[in-house]
Amino acid sequence: MIEFAGDVAIVTGAGGGIGAASAQLLAARGARVVVADIALEAAEAVAHAIAGQGGDAIALPFDLHDETSIERLIARSHDHFGSIGILHANAADLSPDLNGRDGAIAGMDAQVWDRIFGANCKGTMLCSKYVLPHLLAAGGGAIVNTGSALSLRGNLVQSAYSASKLALVQLTRSVATQYGKDGVRCNAVLPGLTRSPAVVAAFHPAIFELELEETLTPTLAEPVDIANAAVFLASSAARMITGQILVVDGGEGAHVPGIGKVRETLLHGQMINS
Repeated sequence: MIEFAGDVAIVTGAGGGIGAASAQLLAARGARVVVADIALEAAEAVAHAIAGQGGDAIALPFDLHDETSIERLIARSHDHFGSIGILHANAADLSPDLNGRDGAIAGMDAQVWDRIFGANCKGTMLCSKYVLPHLLAAGGGAIVNTGSALSLRGNLVQSAYSASKLALVQLTRSVATQYGKDGVRCNAVLPGLTRSPAVVAAFHPAIFELELEETLTPTLAEPVDIANAAVFLASSAARMITGQILVVDGGEGAHVPGIGKVRETLLHGQMINS
């Protein structure tokens, strides 16, 4: 079993969904966890739940759009726990108003594009910038960025979101290349559609049915499935893995389109013409 034996882990966007699952799993495996989120009350609820299970966690506020806030988060984490060993940079700006305006390129509002990139790409870069000196001082550590399987595919909407998440892939490789010899590993986990409470509330049920048709596994991912991958990448069990992306999408991106309809055709005894 993966154990962290008191390592200090910062998880951003940990007030719910994937971030909360990651923080809880890290704590359950022995890490001391900083639960960071712009929604402090949500972060405090997660930290309280961790403490209730015998774990060690604090909640801290931060804003992915604010460099000073990010710098303060890292400093306060170090002041409270000491040496930092893990950063799971999971936060993104998923505000409904902003993402509702993230559509096709011909109608793209440049301010929407800039704000999404400012959080998802620049903000994540700044998290690495401010945590790296601590990881280097400790002799190494691990950074896991949360990207998106959408960054590997075209889409009718979410142009800025998917492009910003692809930029994280290159950020991941850059950090891995620049600091690997100093003991710092950097990888990215790329979730497919994940049934977090916020996602379930935001999407029409038909979207989940469509996604499930294209998924090779029997179910869609839950937040803990993505957390399991992120925690593995952060652990010593992955000590020879760096600069890599791990797609956790139930195999949705591994096949030709329309596999659900093909499966239905075969199940009804029809043959594919040769």
